[in-house]
Amino acid sequence: MRLALLLILATLAGVITVLGFAPYRIYWVMPLSLAILAHTLSRGGRQAFWLGYAWGVSSYLCNFNWIFVSLHDIAGMPTWLAGPLTVLLPAYLALYPGLAAWMTVRVGDRCDTPPWMRWLLLFPAAWTLTEWLRSWILSGFPWGQVGYSQITESALAGYAPVGGILLVTLLVALFAGALQLMLLTGKWWRLSLGAGMLLVWCGGLALKPIAWTTPVGKPISVALAQGNVPQSLKWDPISFESTLQLYGRQVADTRADLMILPETALPALFNELPPNYVQILQSLANHNGMAVAVGVPRRSDKDPNGYLNAVVALTTPGLPYYAKDHLVPFGEFVPLPWITGWLYQWMNMPMSGFSRGGENQAPLALAGQLVAFNVCYEDSFGEELIGPAAHATLLANVSNLAWFGRSNAASQHLQLAQARALETGRFMLRATNTGMTAIIRPDGAVDAIAAPFTRQVLMGFAEGRSGMTPYMRHGNWPVLLAAVLMLVAPLARRHRSTPDGRRRYRDHL
Repeated sequence: MRLALLLILATLAGVITVLGFAPYRIYWVMPLSLAILAHTLSRGGRQAFWLGYAWGVSSYLCNFNWIFVSLHDIAGMPTWLAGPLTVLLPAYLALYPGLAAWMTVRVGDRCDTPPWMRWLLLFPAAWTLTEWLRSWILSGFPWGQVGYSQITESALAGYAPVGGILLVTLLVALFAGALQLMLLTGKWWRLSLGAGMLLVWCGGLALKPIAWTTPVGKPISVALAQGNVPQSLKWDPISFESTLQLYGRQVADTRADLMILPETALPALFNELPPNYVQILQSLANHNGMAVAVGVPRRSDKDPNGYLNAVVALTTPGLPYYAKDHLVPFGEFVPLPWITGWLYQWMNMPMSGFSRGGENQAPLALAGQLVAFNVCYEDSFGEELIGPAAHATLLANVSNLAWFGRSNAASQHLQLAQARALETGRFMLRATNTGMTAIIRPDGAVDAIAAPFTRQVLMGFAEGRSGMTPYMRHGNWPVLLAAVLMLVAPLARRHRSTPDGRRRYRDHL
């Protein structure tokens, strides 16, 4: 009975995490949720893994319920199959908080750690390391990392340019551990913990106004197209001509230095578009004195049978392009096709076999700026954007989130993009099909945003930036090293506190 109550409490703690992320952005919910989980771990003992797993399943299922929308409502998969597959990703992702919970209790018990060490060292370290693991294992899925809940309303967001979203995650888990420790200690410990949390909070406030990068040239006017083409019509041959006319009119009616059209805005391979259509867009853009980049699939230069999810600079000589490199499993490539290939007979998913664009692609020269593009969920991977951002003055993302209907997916994606702007100290321009089309400032603030599910061109200004934030210089390694040291500190303490350990320590000296 006691275990059942603890599992229910851990599950409810996971459920409320949905309020911590966009569009709700109640940032204090996340450390509270982790503190509740930590409290169940202090009572659950050997069931730590299952308590962490229950937290993870409920959290990820609530936050990523848009998987069902994508599979069932958009791709047309039957309910009897879409339902179980919707649970499959949260069931996998929950292994990581389960592992973090197990490590916290297992290492703490084996080393007989005092409470302060368990909750201020072991718990934050284990949580941070496991969240980092899930950001790259099996191609990675970093959505839902607890650090994103702090972007940009919390003072902890000020640490993002210093150590990336992983540092913010570490601090959220540290605050949660401190809250748990307050329940176990006396007055002076509580005062010390409160003072320490206040100091960290004030440090974030002090970091927020710092401009880590410097302006390059004058601000440019930008136009971000939002076509609002339903996914059910996007690849429909009957709607093909009207889609081309839509974007043609938007280009013709826009006056800006730089215009960006969203991911796969033109729903055909670039070299298979109607004769003269590209020339017409180029003529319209040149008449308006405007540089234009458009999302469009194109043939691979390396493999004549392969095709790329690309962004083509229409007004730059030679038509240079950026091609998406970090592809979405199932959506853009078929993982283990001999095992999962049968699923596609139940889905309407055109062009699900893209090729990778390759690493170290050069930014595109547009409107006097060097623009580093990323496509769709590539902006979920902060460390992968460091190299491109270092050689660019602007960041730009093109996406098509019509796959997820009117769910929270677009708002969550916007929050990830805000973190990338913070980490790199650069403007992030987002051109999306259905939302959230936005201009994000280097401090992570949204400067302008288009109403979702409307057909419009968002107008605004952006300023090129140069220079490197501390996170761009060092990446995730300082935070990972700190987390490892925090994790092994109890082991070193145990080694030195045993008779054999003290003897070996003296011999070593």
